[in-house]
Amino acid sequence: MSPFFVMSLLFGLIFGQTASLCAPSEYTIHVEKQECAYCLAINTTICAGFCMTRDSNGKKLLLKSALSQNVCTYKEMLYRTVLIPGCPHHTIPYYSYPVAVSCKCGKCNTDYSDCVRERVRTNYCTKPQKLCNL
Repeated sequence: MSPFFVMSLLFGLIFGQTASLCAPSEYTIHVEKQECAYCLAINTTICAGFCMTRDSNGKKLLLKSALSQNVCTYKEMLYRTVLIPGCPHHTIPYYSYPVAVSCKCGKCNTDYSDCVRERVRTNYCTKPQKLCNL
């Protein structure tokens, strides 16, 4: 083996976590309320990507907390609020959604993330669509 290959392999093993592909990614969510006339398509950013993780062969020897795997999650986020058009006066026409500013590989926080495998969902409008670009 060449010295370059060995050094590259060692560098990859030591600094593999920093080479993760976890970053803000463009995403469109569709929001509608039964009382409102329109569906709103909102362009935002979410955290998505691959995080390096290691599966321990000694699972029975380690504490359960040591076995949690890293996920691509929010480092910084902010919330924006939009007005859903075509709502009657008695309905609250506002919708708030998260915007990923930066992401990190880390433990999943159930306060603001769904940490289980996502079930199949439909992300579409059943009413006439309006596009919201902020």
